[in-house]
Amino acid sequence: MVTLRLFAQARESAGEKMARFDATTVGEVLDAAVGRFGPEFEAVLRGSRVWLNGVPAERDALVDDRDEVAVLPPVSGG
Repeated sequence: MVTLRLFAQARESAGEKMARFDATTVGEVLDAAVGRFGPEFEAVLRGSRVWLNGVPAERDALVDDRDEVAVLPPVSGG
């Protein structure tokens, strides 16, 4: 199971800060998260950066049980 960590708006829209999914690519993790968390999470995901083990990742990046995918929405300051 791959760990998905959610930050800021992604965490708020999902109602969780972390989830685990059985997947083989980053894209499968994200698709499963959209299926679990719904359209509000999907909207946040579209504007977010996705990282795999601390490095920017593409949807086709392979993952295994030791990996962590992170969703980082844009942050605004004032």
